[in-house]
Amino acid sequence: MNKLVCREQDSIMADRVRKYRGFSLLEMVVSVAILMILMAISAPYLMNAVYAMRLRYTAVDLSGLMQKARIDAVRKNTFYSIQQATVGGGQIIYFVDESPARSGTISPAYPQVAISNQITVHFGTGSGAPGETAFVTNLGFTPDASSVLPNFNARGLPCLTAGATCPQIPGGGFVYFISNTGMYGSTNWAALAVTSSGRVQVWGYDGTNWNE
Repeated sequence: MNKLVCREQDSIMADRVRKYRGFSLLEMVVSVAILMILMAISAPYLMNAVYAMRLRYTAVDLSGLMQKARIDAVRKNTFYSIQQATVGGGQIIYFVDESPARSGTISPAYPQVAISNQITVHFGTGSGAPGETAFVTNLGFTPDASSVLPNFNARGLPCLTAGATCPQIPGGGFVYFISNTGMYGSTNWAALAVTSSGRVQVWGYDGTNWNE
């Protein structure tokens, strides 16, 4: 009787050991190999998502800078321009030119946004962005063709500088396309539009459509 009980206890213990023994070395190696294959497959897609996200953040930052210029122009009853400057390492700084003479010289005190030199800002049309012609047509205004950074007058409307004044662009505005290169040469696109009413729009391209 005791021998039978012992055998039953040994069998129960063996079952428990098998149940909780974990992975064998072979199982672990196979699992790691599968995980590495999945990571290798998904890595390019993840990196492209990171590049696209960086581009979107840059577009939002530049949009905020333009809105700042517009608000300050109205508040101070003047006109302000967005300018650009190149600093060390080829990095581009976009800033609100608040100098009385609109000198175009950057100052640390001015509102500004730094963007990576891996990101390209295309002024006006002709950027090569996918579906550019249809996109611009659907904006509902005529983009300025002089390829300049935006200016806002004392009414918060887009304007073109003319000496000490900045006349409004009748029915016009500004458009800028922004791009960077992702994995395997793919290109990510975003766009900024300053409408004839002065509204600043941020657009992104999802590979098929432009979406605000």
